[in-house]
Amino acid sequence: MANEPIAVVTGGESGIGAACVHALADAGARVMFTYFRDRDAADKVIGSAGGEDRVRAVQCDVSDEGAVEALFAAAEQAFGTATWLVNSAGLNMTGTKLVDMELSQFDRVVRSDLYGPFLTCRRFVRAAEAAALPARIVNISSIHERAPRPGGADYDAAKGGLAQLTATLALELAPKRIAVNGVAPGMILTPMNAHAVEDKDYRAKLEANIPWGRAGTAEEVAALVAFLLSPAADYITGTTVTIDGALSLVIAQGA
Repeated sequence: MANEPIAVVTGGESGIGAACVHALADAGARVMFTYFRDRDAADKVIGSAGGEDRVRAVQCDVSDEGAVEALFAAAEQAFGTATWLVNSAGLNMTGTKLVDMELSQFDRVVRSDLYGPFLTCRRFVRAAEAAALPARIVNISSIHERAPRPGGADYDAAKGGLAQLTATLALELAPKRIAVNGVAPGMILTPMNAHAVEDKDYRAKLEANIPWGRAGTAEEVAALVAFLLSPAADYITGTTVTIDGALSLVIAQGA
């Protein structure tokens, strides 16, 4: 019990976050994860990942400082000081061009996708430092942190900022043996890509652009996250690992 990793995963009720909860529980961790609204989905993840002895959930808006404090307080009360953090909660792009985008929309995505990881990383690191514990963080970013799309000013800006947050934290925290890495998925079949999940013809059209010939799965991303949190990745910090079937390399082709 004392040697078991204790993990906090944000956005754990579905998609990549839920796959990470399962992967970390399978790796022997006790996991506290957040959900935004869907308690029924969170309960299903708890049941399938080992039950409340090993996995628990807290409703949390990660852009709210007080809610993040309550999340970590709950994790510490249930399991102890967390040594693994996975930031998976986030919102997708809206497809709205910048000239048509309301400030409230830009603010909503940046607060979720950038302020959220800032707040969780800060609270996580404060506790790990106080306990003098080595620790590891993985921030789920996107290939669009560096490959912009029209209509993605909100999402692309937030993920670009997250890449720099990850790198800066890695420099600050390496002397304290707290590793910080990012994972940048491409097209992954999750509820965030519901249209592609449900419509095979639409999915095939998108997959034709991926050199590997298919979209990825949440479980593949979670396996990478679990590796980056493991002792086998001890010397890896300050990097973002791309998992996209080479999609982000398809530039300046065909002309």
